[in-house]
Amino acid sequence: MNNLIENIIALEWDEFQKVNNEGGRTSCQNDWKTFQIMRRSQFLAWNEEMQESYHSDLVTTINNGRNLLTEKYARMMESTAPEKYQALKDKLPLITEEKKKLIERITQISIKWQEEFAREYPNISEQGRPIHADEDGPFTTSIETYERGELSTYSEKTLKLYNKFITQLLEENKNLSKIVVENTVREYGFASLDQAEKKIANT
Repeated sequence: MNNLIENIIALEWDEFQKVNNEGGRTSCQNDWKTFQIMRRSQFLAWNEEMQESYHSDLVTTINNGRNLLTEKYARMMESTAPEKYQALKDKLPLITEEKKKLIERITQISIKWQEEFAREYPNISEQGRPIHADEDGPFTTSIETYERGELSTYSEKTLKLYNKFITQLLEENKNLSKIVVENTVREYGFASLDQAEKKIANT
């Protein structure tokens, strides 16, 4: 067990419990198992330097009275609930032009990876979020919007490490989306993506 990853997940879960939703608590705020699996699947795909940097982001912001999970979901509302976002945006930290460039580069690469994954594993892909932001709505958040929202909460240091990491994956012809989902299906007891794809197709 990676103690650093488990510490990150525990910190995020505590912060997630403090997120105030307009309609009250959401069901996912009571679903520790799914939260743990989804977040662990992501962080297992990262290198240790990225894990350490993001852990530092969390600790620093918590100590400064900020909640990165609240900020993440607020950022998503720019696409999912634009009018409500207007009332929140001035309370969010400003994002520098350097960070914006990094966020957009990473997001666009992530979308391409998601599209590739969906072509290869359509049944698994259909179980998750839609890919593109133009599919967003009040009750639907796309992978693109979620990704952009989460990246916006990372420090510039973490974003630079992330950017370096995905550049290396591109050079090695690896797909981060595929790596993360493979981690996820293994957490759910499948031996491989192919096994999970066939299981879903037959249900």
